[in-house]
Amino acid sequence: MPHSAPLPRFCGHVVEEPQLDLIRGLVARYPGLSRTELAATACELLGWLRANGKPKTVECRGFLDTLEEQQRIVLPARRQKRAKRVAVAIASEDRPAPVPIQGPLAALGSLQLQAITSAEQRRQWRALVEQHHYLGHRIPFGAHLRYLAVSAQGVVGCLQYSSPAWRLQGRDRWIGWSDAQRQERLQHVLCNSRFLILPWVQVPNLASHLLARGARQVVADWPAQYGVTPWLLETLVDSRFRGACYRAANWMALGETTGRGRDDRRHRRHGAAPKSVWLYPLHRHSRRWLRGEG
Repeated sequence: MPHSAPLPRFCGHVVEEPQLDLIRGLVARYPGLSRTELAATACELLGWLRANGKPKTVECRGFLDTLEEQQRIVLPARRQKRAKRVAVAIASEDRPAPVPIQGPLAALGSLQLQAITSAEQRRQWRALVEQHHYLGHRIPFGAHLRYLAVSAQGVVGCLQYSSPAWRLQGRDRWIGWSDAQRQERLQHVLCNSRFLILPWVQVPNLASHLLARGARQVVADWPAQYGVTPWLLETLVDSRFRGACYRAANWMALGETTGRGRDDRRHRRHGAAPKSVWLYPLHRHSRRWLRGEG
């Protein structure tokens, strides 16, 4: 790695050489640790913690991979992943066909957003999203909360909120913040990274209703889980969809992305898969707060 190469960043902060030396020392001193264990240890030693005091292990795990790509460190070999358990897939021969859920919104009866807390709920959420969402199930980047939308007639949908994009042109232009302001306050932005209405559920206005319910729910749940109050929601809608339910739920459309994605660090996929950017302010002063104006 040439000495003139710019220093890497972790969650927007420049990582100086003494911090890199500490990470190199960990790798050399503890060759038996997995990459995830190294990431957790580095977070504890460097103070890379969330507002609730928990380490940013997921983000740091990706950061270590980046350092290895840049030839700044040499990590232990990746450990073989365990095979997915059969329980994660819902396509089983003995599972009865879903009963269609149709009619007006009021006919659903009591409608709740259940936060995913148990192993059984996690299996169900992953299975539904993997089979019925066009992006499938992926481990989210950083902090996240997941919900099952449950009616009196059964599960009708799934939602996920997770860490936002570091840079998002339409969002950043709308807020009008500087790099320093974004670095300091990005944690107050959440991404609605998965939203699914199950295909056998045909209920007018359900999607926009759940988006509105989800916004209220995550404002209450996120501070309890992570110690940070969200001020703004963002999402990306694939070009094959019109985003009608987001518009009906009063989200704002702000143009398209470049199509690169979070992991395209070398700009190899510019324009490959553009998506429309949508925002939902959670307070009338959201934009001012994100700029640090009160």
